[in-house]
Amino acid sequence: MKWTFENFKPKLQNLAPEVREKAIEIAQELMQKGGISEEKAISKAIIEAEEWFYDLGG
Repeated sequence: MKWTFENFKPKLQNLAPEVREKAIEIAQELMQKGGISEEKAISKAIIEAEEWFYDLGG
């Protein structure tokens, strides 16, 4: 199943495109594992994606 996280567009729209794409990818993985709400998945994914981006030197 593919989640779109439409309800969280305001949180996602202010991210750099690379970070937004990575956050959605991470959130998708979290949702597939289950046991987490969309809100928690996207919040956690944004943090992880920002860390990923900064680690790349962005």
